[in-house]
Amino acid sequence: MGIEKSADILKSRVIQPLASLGKVILRSKRPSPACKPTDRPLIIMGNGPSLRSFIDAGPELREGYELMAVNFAANAPEFRELRPQMYILADPHFFNGRSTDSNVARLWENLSAVSWPMTLWLPLGHKAMAWPMLGSLPDNVAVKWFNLTPLEGKGALVRRLMKMGFGMPRPRNVLIPAIMTSLHAGYREIYLVGADHTWSQSLWVDDKNRVVSVQPHFYKDNEKEAERVASEYAGYHLHDILGSLTIAFRSYFDIADHASRIGARIINATPGSFIDAFPRCGYEQMLTRSRR
Repeated sequence: MGIEKSADILKSRVIQPLASLGKVILRSKRPSPACKPTDRPLIIMGNGPSLRSFIDAGPELREGYELMAVNFAANAPEFRELRPQMYILADPHFFNGRSTDSNVARLWENLSAVSWPMTLWLPLGHKAMAWPMLGSLPDNVAVKWFNLTPLEGKGALVRRLMKMGFGMPRPRNVLIPAIMTSLHAGYREIYLVGADHTWSQSLWVDDKNRVVSVQPHFYKDNEKEAERVASEYAGYHLHDILGSLTIAFRSYFDIADHASRIGARIINATPGSFIDAFPRCGYEQMLTRSRR
C-alpha cells in the first residue's frame, strides 16, 4: 500500500506536471492577457434542458449579473433577448464545419449580427481555421484567445501554468474552458445555470451494441444536429464514454481547487445538476444577491 501511494505521489507531483509542461511547450501560445479581478458576478449559461427554467424566470433574475453563452446558443431565439457579454466556442467543428453544416453557418451568421458589446473567446489551437470567419464579425464583438492544452498533476508548476492561461484541466466539455476563461477574464463570483450534465440518464446500448447518447438542450436540436452527434458516437464503446465522463467530472474538482487558490467562488445554481464539485444555490438566492 505504501509503495502504491508513493507511486501515486510521484505521478501527480512529478511525472504529470513535467508532462503538462511539455504539452505547453509544444501546443500552447500566448493567450489574451488576464484581466484584473472584478466584483461583477457572472452567470455561465450551459445549454442543458434546465436553462429553460432560468430563462422563464424572467429578466429580474439576471439583473446585476453579466452573462456568458456557449456553443450553439446563438442559434436559439432567446439569444437576442439574453444579450450575453461573453461567448465561447471550443469544439473544432465550429471552425471546420461551416461549409458542410448549416447549423454552424447559421451560428456564425448570428454572431455576425450581434448588436451589443460582446467578447468572443476562441481557442488558439483553431486560430487558423477560425480566421476566415472573423472578418464578418462587427466591431462591437471583441475576439480573445485561450489555450485548450490539458494540464494534469499537482503542485506549483501546474497551478502557475493555469493561472497564466497556458492550459486548463482536461477540457472534455465546453463548460470547463468557459469557467477557466471567465476566471482569466477577472470574474471572481461565477454562477452555473443550464449545467445539467445528466448524460448518464440518457445513455444506453442498443441491440446492435451501439452506444446511444441523447444530449438534450434547452432548445430543440434539428435533425441534422442529432445525426451529427450520433455519427460522432459511432465506433465508441461504453467504457470509452464512461471514461470521458469521468475525466470531465474530475476536471471540475481541479477547477474548484484552482478557483479557491485565486480567491474565486464558483456556485452551481443548476437544478438537478450532476456536477458535485461546487457549492449549490437556488434561483431564489441568486435573486436575493441581485437585489443587494
